[in-house]
Amino acid sequence: MINESDSEVTRSQHAAGANMPRLYGDLSSWWPVLSAPEDYGEYASFYRKTIVAACSSAPQTLLELGSGGGNNASHLKAFFTMTLVDLSPGMLGVSRSLNPECEHIQGDMRSIRLGRLFDAVFIEDAIAYMTTEHDLHRAIETAFIHCRPGGAALFCPDYIGETFRSSTSHGGHDVAGRGMRYLEWDWDPDPTDTTHITDFAYLLRDEKGEVRCEYDRHVLGLFKCEDWLRVISDVCFRAQMVQPEDRKSESGAPLFLGIKQGL
Repeated sequence: MINESDSEVTRSQHAAGANMPRLYGDLSSWWPVLSAPEDYGEYASFYRKTIVAACSSAPQTLLELGSGGGNNASHLKAFFTMTLVDLSPGMLGVSRSLNPECEHIQGDMRSIRLGRLFDAVFIEDAIAYMTTEHDLHRAIETAFIHCRPGGAALFCPDYIGETFRSSTSHGGHDVAGRGMRYLEWDWDPDPTDTTHITDFAYLLRDEKGEVRCEYDRHVLGLFKCEDWLRVISDVCFRAQMVQPEDRKSESGAPLFLGIKQGL
């Protein structure tokens, strides 16, 4: 198991925070305008059913690592007692407004240790910010350490190496007098490494009707199915892949389960 001293954890979080995309830093207050909770209902329902089916008994507590602005939690909290962990203070603030009944903790999914077990652990697309196999291992190990025997962890990458293709998309919302429209461009400058790039252009309209444009780059991990299954197994989970047809996904990427054997 990987252990870090308190000072090492602090340094790690500081370094990670300094390298955050702007969406999780100075632009985090715009998250509810970019991505609305109602957009997550169908996905959250599928995640819940997948988690419940993978656990040996009905899960009551759920730890979400990389919980972001809390859009998934806004649907899942009706079924689980949730603890939400994210590295970004700004995103935790957004989530607290949306999910005041949930416990919120600032922390890095690679190193946080809460000293308690949960019936299940969930990491949605925030797992993509693990850009090396070492960091992916650390995040999945964190899930294993916090998962009770008989429970399960669900990991939901947007893309896998076998099926990644360059693409563009757009979206945005109008909320409380503000508006955002964005253009998203996913591309891979080096197919031989374990990362790809997502570039965003944001058009932001404030309450006064003034519009400005901002740019944001996200460097994201890109691993093959065999790598996912091997790393999940390496931390002593029983690894399982959920096929793409079982999930509504534009990229067709599968989900990955880690099932923790019972005592």
